[in-house]
Amino acid sequence: MAASVVKTPNCARKPKELAKTQPAQISDNAAKWRWWVLLLAVFLITFATRYYKVTEPDHICWDETHFGKMGSWYINRTFFFDVHPPLGKMLIGLSGYLTGYNGTFPFEKPGDKYNETRYQGMRYFCTTLGALIMPMGFDTVYDLTRSHEAAVLSAAYLIFDVGMLTLNQYILLDPILLFFMMGSVWGMVKISKCTTAGGSYTARWWLWLLLTGTMLSCTTSVKFVGLFVVLLVGLHTASELWLILGDLSKPIAETLKQIACRALALILWPIVLYTFFFYIHLSVLNRSGNGDGFYSSAFQSRLIGNSLYNASMPRDVAYGALVTIKNHKTGGGYLHSHAHLYPKGSGARQQQITTYTHKDDNNIWQIKPYNKQQLAKDELRLLRHGDLLRLEHLVTKRNLHSHSEPAPMTKKHLQVTGYGELGVGDANDVWRVLIVGGRANDTIHTVTSRLMFVHYLQNCALTSSGKQLPKWGFEQQEVSCNLNIRDKNAHWNVEDNQHKQLPSVSFSIYAPGFFARFLESHAVMLQGNAGLKPKEGEITSRPWQWPINYRGQFFSGSSYRIYLLGNPVIWWSNLVFLLLFIAVYLCNAILQHRRAGLAAQRPTGGATAEQLSTESTTTELCSCCPAMKPTENTLESKPNPDMSLQAAAWLFIGWLLHYLPFWAMGRVLYFHHYFPALIFNSLLTGIMFNYIIRSLPKWLQHVLLGSVLSTIVYSFVVFSPLAYGMNGPLANEPNSTMHSLKWLSTWEF
Repeated sequence: MAASVVKTPNCARKPKELAKTQPAQISDNAAKWRWWVLLLAVFLITFATRYYKVTEPDHICWDETHFGKMGSWYINRTFFFDVHPPLGKMLIGLSGYLTGYNGTFPFEKPGDKYNETRYQGMRYFCTTLGALIMPMGFDTVYDLTRSHEAAVLSAAYLIFDVGMLTLNQYILLDPILLFFMMGSVWGMVKISKCTTAGGSYTARWWLWLLLTGTMLSCTTSVKFVGLFVVLLVGLHTASELWLILGDLSKPIAETLKQIACRALALILWPIVLYTFFFYIHLSVLNRSGNGDGFYSSAFQSRLIGNSLYNASMPRDVAYGALVTIKNHKTGGGYLHSHAHLYPKGSGARQQQITTYTHKDDNNIWQIKPYNKQQLAKDELRLLRHGDLLRLEHLVTKRNLHSHSEPAPMTKKHLQVTGYGELGVGDANDVWRVLIVGGRANDTIHTVTSRLMFVHYLQNCALTSSGKQLPKWGFEQQEVSCNLNIRDKNAHWNVEDNQHKQLPSVSFSIYAPGFFARFLESHAVMLQGNAGLKPKEGEITSRPWQWPINYRGQFFSGSSYRIYLLGNPVIWWSNLVFLLLFIAVYLCNAILQHRRAGLAAQRPTGGATAEQLSTESTTTELCSCCPAMKPTENTLESKPNPDMSLQAAAWLFIGWLLHYLPFWAMGRVLYFHHYFPALIFNSLLTGIMFNYIIRSLPKWLQHVLLGSVLSTIVYSFVVFSPLAYGMNGPLANEPNSTMHSLKWLSTWEF
């Protein structure tokens, strides 16, 4: 049998054309090596600058007192309240546990020495995540622009900023948040790159899609400001889907398929993961702690060691009972009093009444008849809807009282005080108890009955206004009497209930499930976030101060000083390039619009058959030629101005999303809130610098890039004591080594 012969098809491309592809392949290999060398340099410099003196100072710095303590509570499984979601604190606790920390250090106040405490592992963990931001930033800018120069400068702006360095080196949520945020942007760009190269639905594409969804979930699980990067990725994804929809070479089904895949990986998967983090959080923190009082009575019944856990107490409430009364609003505190008077100018100088979120004996009240001190010894009378009563504070023996004086903070309300001696007061001590939605003779129950206490003479409702009292009130919450008795803040419930003559029932019947606790946790966190106000004497800042590096903040104020301040060369040049981007982008948009109008006025002729043939053959390849279509693994795409400007536009949107919302926030704000926006600005600077010098000769581009890099490295060396530690006199003293660096009078180092 004769062997068959297969003819090799003739190559449609000439030998000279094939030869031209070889230098391109060599150039591509050189670009790969150059990329790897630069990435390695970024890694080495980043970790060298971050790990240097990472364990110094060996005392608590700034918010380490909060997040180190919370890490300890996870190790000890002790429940606490915080305004942020749990993932960052869980990771801090896990890193401490895995590196030998036993969770016993108290983290009481900044400046306390760690001594023999194994705190180093937690610092190294946070520092490592913060250090990984820079390589991801380098690769992100390279993928966006295909420019090594832009990627190097962007990474340098992040590496040599002393502010980023300071924020990276301590037991804080910020390096964890910034790592996941940068990971989300990195994944977003990788998805776009893979999709553009025709790699949709491949294993690599799915990997980047799921990684991005994971990063988005983790960012939001550290702090709620992570929602800003979720919005950025959502806008970018919508833009991509719009372009896919407009590609007439693809069916509508392709767009629907893309939407379904991205909804699964970028919406459903992050939600599942976010919920799972809370499941771990609520499962681990199963022991009673100082955060119990922020949550409902039913929530507390799931915490081991809480007075409500596996408790047995009377179902009904009766006269003579010793009770604690909790405000029913989310995060509401206990009705509380203590042996201190309202100061002059805050109403009658009688005993203070507040709400307090922690449990102590000053929360206990005794229910008494309105017209006598107590019932007969063996008499049992249940408390019912509409009854008149007096509430006597168990410790101070003063009655809950109100009168026509205005409340200390909410002047439209009436003042509530503690009044009387040994339970003997006057008619202003009488209150009517009502069950919300109740009927005459309905019995009041522990926990489940929502109650109102309406003053008998003034006809106002006992209310927790939510306003924080000054230091004279120990920064507890104001209690007032609201003439608007429909105020929902006037709802209360009986929590602890002690009465010798009533049978007890198990409290387990009130225990809520996971999803009920999940929803309540969010309501408490959101309310806590909104209620964050600056404390008396506390230094805060406003958003207008952040981009101009107006004022920093002390991390350590002892003889070994650490001061969070941005590298002024980097921060102020960032602003310049931000303004340049706006100007260049607007000019480019106007220019393109004018060109489009000019092209529309010119007569258009049909293309010749020869032109069409030439155009068609440029995309056709025979079997003997290497594929020239860009793929995920090739680097042959050349930087072009439009690509750079489009990339800068997305980074500008990221900067806006992470900066402008703070202008509308009523909560207390600090300088470190600007750093997510700073990352976008620094990446944008590298791109815009490369865009502006692109038309210059190559040697001149390298000279300018080298000059800028040298300047920021030198400025980093000069200002590095801010991050690595300063000794001696403050900068405002002439003999200080930092005196010449105090460029603004508001800098306090």
